[in-house]
Amino acid sequence: MGRLFVVNLEGKMYSCKHCRTHLALTADVVSKSFHCRHGKAYLFNKVVNVTIGEADDRMMMTGLHTVADIFCVGCGSIIGWKYEIAHEKSQKYKEGKSVLERYKIFGPDGSNYWVSRDAHIGGSDADEG
Repeated sequence: MGRLFVVNLEGKMYSCKHCRTHLALTADVVSKSFHCRHGKAYLFNKVVNVTIGEADDRMMMTGLHTVADIFCVGCGSIIGWKYEIAHEKSQKYKEGKSVLERYKIFGPDGSNYWVSRDAHIGGSDADEG
Protein backbone atom coordinates (compact mmCIF):
# COMPACT_ATOMS: atom_id res chain seq x y z
CA MET A 1 0.00 0.00 0.00
CA GLY A 2 1.36 3.42 -0.95
CA ARG A 3 2.12 6.16 1.51
CA LEU A 4 0.57 9.57 1.35
CA PHE A 5 3.12 12.34 1.63
CA VAL A 6 1.97 15.78 2.65
CA VAL A 7 4.29 18.58 1.69
CA ASN A 8 4.03 21.96 3.35
CA LEU A 9 4.51 24.48 0.55
CA GLU A 10 3.89 27.52 2.74
CA GLY A 11 6.66 30.00 2.08
CA LYS A 12 7.61 28.33 -1.20
CA MET A 13 4.96 29.63 -3.61
CA TYR A 14 4.16 32.73 -5.58
CA SER A 15 0.46 33.55 -5.86
CA CYS A 16 -1.84 35.98 -7.62
CA LYS A 17 -2.12 39.31 -5.83
CA HIS A 18 -5.83 39.59 -6.63
CA CYS A 19 -7.16 36.16 -5.70
CA ARG A 20 -4.25 34.28 -4.06
CA THR A 21 -4.30 31.48 -6.65
CA HIS A 22 -0.99 29.58 -6.54
CA LEU A 23 1.12 30.30 -9.61
CA ALA A 24 4.68 29.03 -9.17
CA LEU A 25 7.17 27.49 -6.78
CA THR A 26 10.35 29.20 -5.64
CA ALA A 27 12.24 26.20 -7.06
CA ASP A 28 11.07 27.18 -10.55
CA VAL A 29 12.56 30.70 -10.51
CA VAL A 30 15.18 31.05 -13.24
CA SER A 31 15.91 34.76 -12.81
CA LYS A 32 14.78 37.62 -10.58
CA SER A 33 16.58 40.25 -12.67
CA PHE A 34 13.93 40.90 -15.31
CA HIS A 35 12.16 44.22 -15.63
CA CYS A 36 8.83 45.19 -17.13
CA ARG A 37 6.95 48.41 -17.66
CA HIS A 38 5.88 48.43 -14.04
CA GLY A 39 9.10 47.35 -12.34
CA LYS A 40 10.55 43.95 -11.49
CA ALA A 41 9.57 40.67 -13.06
CA TYR A 42 10.69 37.06 -12.51
CA LEU A 43 11.43 34.38 -15.09
CA PHE A 44 10.07 30.90 -14.25
CA ASN A 45 10.64 27.45 -15.72
CA LYS A 46 7.07 26.53 -14.90
CA VAL A 47 3.89 28.31 -13.85
CA VAL A 48 0.53 26.73 -13.03
CA ASN A 49 -3.09 27.81 -12.83
CA VAL A 50 -2.80 30.07 -15.86
CA THR A 51 -4.36 30.31 -19.28
CA ILE A 52 -2.34 31.40 -22.27
CA GLY A 53 -3.53 34.05 -24.72
CA GLU A 54 -2.78 34.48 -28.40
CA ALA A 55 0.88 34.62 -29.36
CA ASP A 56 2.21 37.71 -31.10
CA ASP A 57 5.57 39.21 -32.00
CA ARG A 58 6.93 41.90 -29.70
CA MET A 59 10.12 43.88 -30.01
CA MET A 60 11.94 43.96 -26.70
CA MET A 61 15.28 45.25 -25.54
CA THR A 62 16.82 41.85 -26.25
CA GLY A 63 15.29 41.54 -29.70
CA LEU A 64 12.20 40.14 -31.33
CA HIS A 65 10.23 37.53 -29.37
CA THR A 66 6.96 35.72 -30.01
CA VAL A 67 5.13 35.83 -26.69
CA ALA A 68 1.68 35.18 -25.29
CA ASP A 69 0.10 36.90 -22.31
CA ILE A 70 -0.71 34.64 -19.39
CA PHE A 71 -3.79 35.04 -17.20
CA CYS A 72 -4.60 33.80 -13.70
CA VAL A 73 -7.31 31.11 -13.85
CA GLY A 74 -8.73 32.33 -10.55
CA CYS A 75 -9.52 35.92 -11.47
CA GLY A 76 -8.55 36.37 -15.12
CA SER A 77 -5.91 39.03 -14.44
CA ILE A 78 -2.98 39.33 -16.85
CA ILE A 79 -0.03 38.39 -14.68
CA GLY A 80 2.77 38.13 -17.21
CA TRP A 81 3.74 36.46 -20.47
CA LYS A 82 5.20 33.27 -21.89
CA TYR A 83 8.05 33.15 -24.38
CA GLU A 84 7.01 31.02 -27.34
CA ILE A 85 9.88 31.86 -29.70
CA ALA A 86 13.06 33.87 -29.18
CA HIS A 87 14.25 35.03 -32.59
CA GLU A 88 17.76 35.93 -31.39
CA LYS A 89 20.09 32.96 -30.90
CA SER A 90 21.37 34.27 -27.56
CA GLN A 91 17.81 34.44 -26.20
CA LYS A 92 16.72 30.87 -26.99
CA TYR A 93 17.00 29.91 -23.30
CA LYS A 94 13.78 31.87 -22.69
CA GLU A 95 11.63 29.69 -24.96
CA GLY A 96 8.90 27.88 -23.05
CA LYS A 97 9.54 29.93 -19.91
CA SER A 98 7.17 32.43 -18.33
CA VAL A 99 7.55 35.85 -16.76
CA LEU A 100 5.41 36.99 -13.84
CA GLU A 101 5.28 40.70 -13.15
CA ARG A 102 6.29 41.19 -9.52
CA TYR A 103 3.66 43.81 -8.72
CA LYS A 104 0.92 41.39 -9.77
CA ILE A 105 1.91 38.56 -7.44
CA PHE A 106 2.55 37.83 -3.78
CA GLY A 107 5.99 36.52 -2.92
CA PRO A 108 6.56 33.29 -1.02
CA ASP A 109 6.62 35.19 2.26
CA GLY A 110 3.29 36.88 1.47
CA SER A 111 4.93 40.14 0.47
CA ASN A 112 3.87 42.11 -2.54
CA TYR A 113 5.45 44.87 -4.56
CA TRP A 114 3.85 48.06 -5.71
CA VAL A 115 4.47 49.82 -8.99
CA SER A 116 7.44 52.11 -8.58
CA ARG A 117 7.06 55.73 -9.60
CA ASP A 118 10.51 55.35 -11.13
CA ALA A 119 9.54 52.26 -13.11
CA HIS A 120 10.58 52.30 -16.73
CA ILE A 121 7.63 53.01 -18.99
CA GLY A 122 9.14 51.75 -22.20
CA GLY A 123 10.00 48.37 -23.50
CA SER A 124 12.66 46.33 -21.90
CA ASP A 125 13.13 42.67 -22.34
CA ALA A 126 11.30 42.11 -19.48
CA ASP A 127 9.11 44.82 -20.73
CA GLU A 128 6.96 42.68 -22.84
CA GLY A 129 4.19 42.47 -20.36
